[in-house]
Amino acid sequence: MVEPASVHPTSRRWTVIASGLLCLGLALIVMYTRPSAFLSPLAIVVVAAIGLAAVLLQLQFYNRGQSRPVRAPMWLNVVSILCAVGALFADFLRLSSQVAQTMALGAIVGFSITSAIILHGFRKRDSAATK
Repeated sequence: MVEPASVHPTSRRWTVIASGLLCLGLALIVMYTRPSAFLSPLAIVVVAAIGLAAVLLQLQFYNRGQSRPVRAPMWLNVVSILCAVGALFADFLRLSSQVAQTMALGAIVGFSITSAIILHGFRKRDSAATK
């Protein structure tokens, strides 16, 4: 049986507040960045990382009341973060622009797959709870 949302108003309130703060951060990045900056793969990595942070924060709040929590693939997060850091410091590491763009794309794909796995776990858990 699914409990109504009014049973745990404080946990729902923190979820809404955290989501609002992440949306505000993303809005500030978009508003105060030149449009030409979004042609950079690193800008897309930053936006993807903010999206992943939002999903991981939602996962944290979601798992509080669950007996069997949804898990994020840690190895994929580590690989994605390493790709993002490699793309960020490509000049310092003397990597070619193609390698830096490939690493940025790898980070974006990794963050996207992690988010999709987590969101699929939410849907699967919610559909099992309603049966």
